[in-house]
Amino acid sequence: MAERTDAAQPVDAELLASLSSMELRARAMVEGHYSGHHRSHFRGASVEFADHRAYTHGDELRHLDWRLYGRTDRFFVKQYEAETNLTIHLLLDTSGSMGFPERGVTKLACAGYLAAGLAYLAWRQRDGVGLTAFDTRVTTRLPALSRRGHLQQVFDALEVARAGGETSLAEVLAEVGGGLRRRGLIVLLSDLLDDATALLRALGLLRSRGHDLIVLQVLDRAEVELGLRGPVVVEDLETGERLATDADEVRTRYQEALQAHVERIRDGCVARGIDHQLMITDRPLGPALVAYLARRRRRVR
Repeated sequence: MAERTDAAQPVDAELLASLSSMELRARAMVEGHYSGHHRSHFRGASVEFADHRAYTHGDELRHLDWRLYGRTDRFFVKQYEAETNLTIHLLLDTSGSMGFPERGVTKLACAGYLAAGLAYLAWRQRDGVGLTAFDTRVTTRLPALSRRGHLQQVFDALEVARAGGETSLAEVLAEVGGGLRRRGLIVLLSDLLDDATALLRALGLLRSRGHDLIVLQVLDRAEVELGLRGPVVVEDLETGERLATDADEVRTRYQEALQAHVERIRDGCVARGIDHQLMITDRPLGPALVAYLARRRRRVR
């Protein structure tokens, strides 16, 4: 498999899939495209220890952990609950519909690459990042931490994620939201092929609790355009239900219905102060993610 890529070039999903590790995929997506740091919303004084991070020039010496230095011969700074930067929670939909297409790079793989890129950015900016993977229930839950070893755990979990089961976005969002002690940034990566009313209600509840939310809706070009011809049998990847139809006859109605669904979710997110970004998997994911983050950063400023 390919081990290296020029990160300054557009990186598509197939090239990302050829890289041998999730860390390489994350680096290929963001290195050379993104620079700069955000301002922490939670900086302040606190005596509650939260985590360690590597010492960098300019850090206050009084926060050095000398005991840890004695064990590792490396300098680490103690971080406290209010001093840790933004806490980022990645929510990855692994339901059956994310396994589309059956051949090639799936929506789940693309969503995983996006999640890996965000996790890598969070680590670079000393933010705590956590991962929750789910279908009808939570299948993986990693807390938000900023240690290098934890980042590798996130990469490992993304590497082994598999699509299966039905979607239950609203229920899972309610469960995840109820377990978050601190306000932070929640990033949902999903095709959002679920009931829009229940989904927007659940997202609105998270927003009302003070969380910042980003919704990355991941769709495949073939399902956006219904890239089928003539009589076909289509199968619901979550329920297994099969339906015979003529793709040419239903294409226009299908496209209109999908567009209406995407627009309803997008408009509902905007009305609730939630970022929504559509990600089509045949576009280079790295530049698309970085361009979105740049736009978001300008808005926040």
